[in-house]
Amino acid sequence: MRRTAAPRRPPSGLIHPPGRASVPPLDPRRYAPSSQRPVRAKSRSMDGNMDIQAHFHTWGQLVFSVSGVVRVSTDRATFLVPPSRAVWIPPGVVHAVTAVERCELRTLYLWTAPGDEAVWAENRVLEVSPLLRELVLQLAREELQNEDAVKDREVWIGRLILDEIGRARSLQLGVALPSDKRLRKLCEAVLAAPMRHASLDDWAAEVGASARTVSRLFRQELGSSYAQWRQQALLAEALRLAAQRKPMQLIAAELGYASASAFTAMVTRTVGMPPSRFFGQT
Repeated sequence: MRRTAAPRRPPSGLIHPPGRASVPPLDPRRYAPSSQRPVRAKSRSMDGNMDIQAHFHTWGQLVFSVSGVVRVSTDRATFLVPPSRAVWIPPGVVHAVTAVERCELRTLYLWTAPGDEAVWAENRVLEVSPLLRELVLQLAREELQNEDAVKDREVWIGRLILDEIGRARSLQLGVALPSDKRLRKLCEAVLAAPMRHASLDDWAAEVGASARTVSRLFRQELGSSYAQWRQQALLAEALRLAAQRKPMQLIAAELGYASASAFTAMVTRTVGMPPSRFFGQT
């Protein structure tokens, strides 16, 4: 049975500088899934200065980029999506999409969640296998050729996609976001330029609060320390740099690590796999 949910409140702000093009979603109901067509695929090109405005669907959605990096933001978290990853968005979750650079998006709309619906009630980041990537690309092509009719080939591709999504590995890739306005402003500033300040005192001063107050808000709002949250933010920034094919040594240096080995140890300890796999470089 298809899940329905009341929409969550829209993200309080997008992480981008002014002067960007803000556009509405591209006619999502045209690709609405149904019991006859449970998996639909949509293609969209995004320039590097484009944002898709906050919106929601009554069906589940999987977003990934064929090329380039996008950021998907909800009221609770933000997710950086390179070509080797995808973000699952449950029904009713308000989300916005920000192009970090020019990219080619492929969006899947799903009538039902793969497998146990309770497991899929929250956002999650998935590894995109080569098979899943090719299946989605092919389904998007089938959609363009058969917009108004269901073809057996489309149905079989959709079934394979659901099976592959159900097998995909989940990754710790999202960065939690708070509801408190001051802390939200600080978190978005860190995500936009993580190396602008070296200390919490400097970040706190930027939003007109003390470091003690900010530390307390991190515990209250996100259940973590600033240092723990910043580590996730640095992983997101490292993912963006890795998507540009920058070497690990350069990424480590840009993020303030003394050596590539120290950076590698942090990534492996945090996500349980070496950077080469986590960043999709193998």
